[in-house]
Amino acid sequence: MEKIKRSTRDLCYIAMFAAIAAACAFIQVPQPSGVPFTLQAWGISLAGLVLGPKRGAMAALVYVLVGAVGAPVFANFQGGIAVIMRPTGGFILSFPIVALLAGLGERKEGFVWTFLGLAAGSIFNWSAGLLWFYRMTEHSLAASFGFAVAPFIVVGVVRTAVLPFLSKAIKAALRKAKLAI
Repeated sequence: MEKIKRSTRDLCYIAMFAAIAAACAFIQVPQPSGVPFTLQAWGISLAGLVLGPKRGAMAALVYVLVGAVGAPVFANFQGGIAVIMRPTGGFILSFPIVALLAGLGERKEGFVWTFLGLAAGSIFNWSAGLLWFYRMTEHSLAASFGFAVAPFIVVGVVRTAVLPFLSKAIKAALRKAKLAI
């Protein structure tokens, strides 16, 4: 019976963080490059930090799959495989690994490991997004970096600095409410 309760709880947390990622996608600032600044990566990284690597990656995978089948969970309230096939699709496809890396860093306990996990997730996200953007456009690799990655580096550094504190606050609130993670 405990295993069923645990798995039901896990499914609820996974669904909740997939929904948080979707809500974060709707908070956006358009960029001249066509790659909007959204809080998606914040929500995805937070899933890894709070839920751990396995459940965080599952939440990110659920988010990507729900969007891929057409639910409007991506930026600009869009969904469907066509959104993933656009030049910015590599960022979306990297999300399960981003959450996994953030969760692995958090699992080690200690700010340095958490920072390294978040940094590794950001670097993976930017690398996957850059290579996809480069492959899908006529731009050079350097121009692709300028359009799709460079404008987001400062935001990634801020995310890496802020999210460990936010995740610890969320975990403390869940423990106080006697909700097991």
